[in-house]
Amino acid sequence: MSHISKIELEVKDLGNLSQACRRLGLELIKGQTSFKWYGRESACSHAIKVPGADYEIGVNHRNGRYELTCDFYDPNLEKAIGKQGGLLKQAYAVEKTKTEARKKGYSVLERQTQTGIRLHVRIS
Repeated sequence: MSHISKIELEVKDLGNLSQACRRLGLELIKGQTSFKWYGRESACSHAIKVPGADYEIGVNHRNGRYELTCDFYDPNLEKAIGKQGGLLKQAYAVEKTKTEARKKGYSVLERQTQTGIRLHVRIS
């Protein structure tokens, strides 16, 4: 049965979310006010388009944070962002970590491993 699920990810920065989306080949559409799921549309502040998927991810601004919701019934959506949004969560964490480290003047080296992404933060 199709239903909307919340992706458990604390998003505070749309810029980092946009970078995470690009990393995965997705597109954050700022200002899109509805997202598609199972023949319906629901309200949102922004949306994420997933190539090859019929459904989208809704991004809603609440209490200074952004909540992500989607319908995992579309197998192409889950394939693109991972089970329970795991790939999107990892991509956001990488982008947020890189941004915060660079704000402090640290250098960041990123390396893809067989199990994920490894970041090396060098404190000068």
